[in-house]
Amino acid sequence: MRKTVTTRYDVADHLRTPTEMAAYLEACLEEAGGDAAFIAKALGDIARAKGMAQVARDAGVSRESLYKALSGERSPGFDTILRVIQALGLRLHAEATEAEAMRATTGG
Repeated sequence: MRKTVTTRYDVADHLRTPTEMAAYLEACLEEAGGDAAFIAKALGDIARAKGMAQVARDAGVSRESLYKALSGERSPGFDTILRVIQALGLRLHAEATEAEAMRATTGG
């Protein structure tokens, strides 16, 4: 019987286009449940897919600092998150939740 050889799955290997990167971040934002470290890790995945050294240069931080900030083990400052998002060529947007939109239309 032959052994099955497996490799560790790395989402960064599958994020090839800006559209895929944006969709991944959007999905992570929906799943995060307020966990800032989870979002930082997702940004780290995207940064690795794009090239951590280039993202660090574009964000104005050292590569080592960026790895630490986006490791998922800590919650980086919002200013760091904003610089990284810009360096990744992504944009944040906001929209009302469905419940909030319903309250606004019903006056409740």
